[in-house]
Amino acid sequence: MSLITPDFGLIVWMTLIFGIVFFILAKWGFPMITDSVRKRADRINSSIKAAKEAEERLRNLAAEQSEMIEEARKEQARILKEAAASRDRIVEQAKVQAQDEATKIMDHARTQIAAEKESAMRDIRKEVALLSVSVAEKVLKKDLEDSGSQAEFVDRLVDEISE
Repeated sequence: MSLITPDFGLIVWMTLIFGIVFFILAKWGFPMITDSVRKRADRINSSIKAAKEAEERLRNLAAEQSEMIEEARKEQARILKEAAASRDRIVEQAKVQAQDEATKIMDHARTQIAAEKESAMRDIRKEVALLSVSVAEKVLKKDLEDSGSQAEFVDRLVDEISE
């Protein structure tokens, strides 16, 4: 028996054993191997599909996020605009109220000044009248020191009153 040229019996036994091993592998081994390869391929395909779905969801979430950010910016701009309008309205109302208060204070001050002026004028007139009476009294005392001039003055007053 030589290693390079095998005997006819060896070839038959090797073929028979190969056929039995091939039959056993074809009956139970290859179906298990192809089934596990198919299952693995299905798992890989489902994983790829899940990854694509996750990627799509991430894109959708990114789009929703950008929409929400844009919406938040618009809302912020609207709130700031309303706040500015409210501020302007409050400032305008405060100005009008301050102007009204200033007008009331000025009117009150004018009336008070007019009343004080009128009171001062009355006091001055009273003082002038008292001063005039005092001066007239002194003049009359000087002019009417003698009884003849007194009688003449009384007659003249009676004539003026009777007219």
